[in-house]
Amino acid sequence: MRIGMDARLLYYQPAGIGLYTRRLLEALEGVDADNDYVVLQSRKDGSRLARGPRSSRRLLWTPPHHRFEQWTLPLELAPLGLDLLHSPDFIPPFLWRGRSVITVHDLAFLRFPHLLTEESRSYYGQVRRAAARADAILAVSHSTKNDLVTLLGVPADKVTVTHHAAGPEFRPGQDPAAMAAVHQKYGVGGDYLLFVGTIEPRKDLPTLLRAFHRMRGGWPGLKLVIAGRPGWLCQQVYDTAAELGLEAQARFLGGVPPDDLPALYGGALAFVLPSLWEGFGMPVLEAMACGTAVVCSNTSSLPEVAGDAALLFPPGDVDALGEALQRVVTDETLRGELSRRGLARAARFSWADTARRTLAVYESLN
Repeated sequence: MRIGMDARLLYYQPAGIGLYTRRLLEALEGVDADNDYVVLQSRKDGSRLARGPRSSRRLLWTPPHHRFEQWTLPLELAPLGLDLLHSPDFIPPFLWRGRSVITVHDLAFLRFPHLLTEESRSYYGQVRRAAARADAILAVSHSTKNDLVTLLGVPADKVTVTHHAAGPEFRPGQDPAAMAAVHQKYGVGGDYLLFVGTIEPRKDLPTLLRAFHRMRGGWPGLKLVIAGRPGWLCQQVYDTAAELGLEAQARFLGGVPPDDLPALYGGALAFVLPSLWEGFGMPVLEAMACGTAVVCSNTSSLPEVAGDAALLFPPGDVDALGEALQRVVTDETLRGELSRRGLARAARFSWADTARRTLAVYESLN
């Protein structure tokens, strides 16, 4: 087959869905020797994602999420001779008539519509049509598959679960000099707790800030490091930090280059993810792969990813999160046990397995 992979979002968002797209492409090149891939990139994107002998690159003018995307993207695809189009950002071009595979990462916007901007609600509101239009759907967790079935009425046999995995750069025993350089770059020396992710309401950072504020009195040197770019409706997070007087203790790093993340994970006492809902929760897996203890909410896909390798708490529960943070900060034995379990848990996920499952879906449509 001649398979198109829509990688336009990578230019605008290298993390999240963009990272999933990059990792999947790399892994597919290692397991698929039969099909040809056309990697569809933004005309502004100078990177070369198509590296395999059966892969080529095509630059497109239509930006992702653009208001005219549904009209102009099919026109750009028409001369490419694609047999199948994979849309990792899960909204395919509805007027394109070839076979279609979409990846659905989460349906949190259906559960928490008030946490989105009007523009985002409008774009992601196309998911019902996208799920109906697609010939096959990839879900990044069983939790997301369950949401597709229960919230959208998608037949269960139309959905295949293909988990994420951590990249090889996420590993224990990072080079001490490289770690020190990253810590100096961001001014995060000493003991710190780490959050990684976009700053948006779904991540529920106000709960983390309040829990940290309550427990930090016994550890005055402890910092909370927040690595992630500002997202929609993020002002409440900064307002909460100011209201609690955490300007010095809570360090907002902004967007962090992927190359710096392993050192940040590796130097943290623990990684904390207080999300209200996650389709997968990639930072949990990355932290575990680095041997870092994890504290995360017990909702959606997070127990599926973390297993017995994390301290879990109910989302939004400041007291429960504060207690979990106190335990992980004060108990070195507990941190060591969580590290051991996390490394074993992370090793169960691989991009090669994800690619093989994805390829099987492609071939089922041939």
